[in-house]
Order: sequence, then C-alpha cells, then structure tokens
Amino acid sequence: MSGARVVVSGGTGGLGRAVVAALLARGARVAVPFRSAAAWEALRAEAGAGAALWGRPADIADPAAAAAFVAEAAGWLGGLDGVAALAGAYAGSGALEAAPAREWDDMMRANVATVYGLCRASLPQLLKGGGSVVTVSSRLGEAGGAGAAAYAVSKAAVIALTRVLALENRDRGVRFNCVTPAVIDTPGNRSAMPAADTSGWTPPSAIASVVVFLLSPESAAVTGAVVPVDGKA
Repeated sequence: MSGARVVVSGGTGGLGRAVVAALLARGARVAVPFRSAAAWEALRAEAGAGAALWGRPADIADPAAAAAFVAEAAGWLGGLDGVAALAGAYAGSGALEAAPAREWDDMMRANVATVYGLCRASLPQLLKGGGSVVTVSSRLGEAGGAGAAAYAVSKAAVIALTRVLALENRDRGVRFNCVTPAVIDTPGNRSAMPAADTSGWTPPSAIASVVVFLLSPESAAVTGAVVPVDGKA
C-alpha cells in the first residue's frame, strides 16, 4: 500500500492506533479526525517524527464537519484511496426499559452517524479514482446483545449501511466491507472488565491486518462482505 492515501476515523482509539500503525508501516499516508488533543499527541508520538500522518479536530457525526475535514484531508494527502471508518463507542446499561433514554441517541450518533458522515463526505473523492472503505460493526450487531440494545442496533445499522453502499457503488469503483469483532483486547476494555477472561479477546493488531487487507488492492474482488474478526471468541 505504499503511497496509498487513507482517512482513519477513530484513529486515536485502541483499534485505530493499530490500524494507523499498520498503514504507516506499509508506506501509506494517513489523515485522522480527532476529538482529544491529548490522544492525538499520543498517536503522533507513537508514529514517530517524520511519519506521513496528519490530523485535526473534527466531529464527523456532523455531515458538514465531516465534509470540511475530508476536503482538507484530501488536500493534504493529494487525493483519497481509502477510508477506515472505525470511530464508535459502547454503552450497555441494562434492559431496554431500564436504560437511560439518551443512550439510544448517543449510540446512534457515535456508531452510525460517524460512519454515515464520513462515507457521505468521502465518496466524491473516492469516485475520482476508485478506492475502498472498511467499517467496523460488532458480533452483537449480528447476534443481538441483551442489556445493550442501543449498541447492538447501532452496530446492525452499520452492517446494513455498508451493504447498501457496496451495492450502490460496486460498478463505480468503490468497495465497501465491514469487520465484526467481539471483544478487542485494548487497555480500555481491560480496565472496564478487570475480572474478565481475556483469553478469547482479539488483539487490535490482528484486526488491523484484516482492515488493511480490505483497504488494499489485494482485496479488489471483495465488496459487501461482513468479515468476522473475533479470534477465539
């Protein structure tokens, strides 16, 4: 993927950092929208001086803000070849009737609006020369998740949106695929679940390898796929 130009949302998160590192290691140029300046500085430090990495604050759940970010990113990158739409969040406060009403809107904004905003903003750039988009759902988006209805439904919506975009763009040179992790072995998840058995959790680097493959020309025959990346889970 040497020279590939890629936007990675959620690039400062546990999975995102692994994807950014894998892309940079393969010679790609990477642009990252971020919400936390501290997290961005940590990502820059991990990437090292001279890394082909650029970013600025942006709320990609807002279509106008996403469009402004992608336009600026494409200018810095010199175009756009791929998008890893990784931004998202988890909440699971219990049964539907007991969970806070705002949890529904929060999950839809974090997990669906971010993918919608970024894909909508990126398509005009990708259609210029073709490219690939990878989204991230969850096993719960396919199987459901008791106690986490808003999260599960939002992740199911990501799968549906990915499939729709794959159908709409399969003859226009832009591919859309989705990966579905179970629990990712990140510091945040370990902190949130200190007593959990982590033996079946999937390392971010393993998922990143699949994401990078789906972004690369090596996967040119693949679009509309929902790919499990759940390790031993």
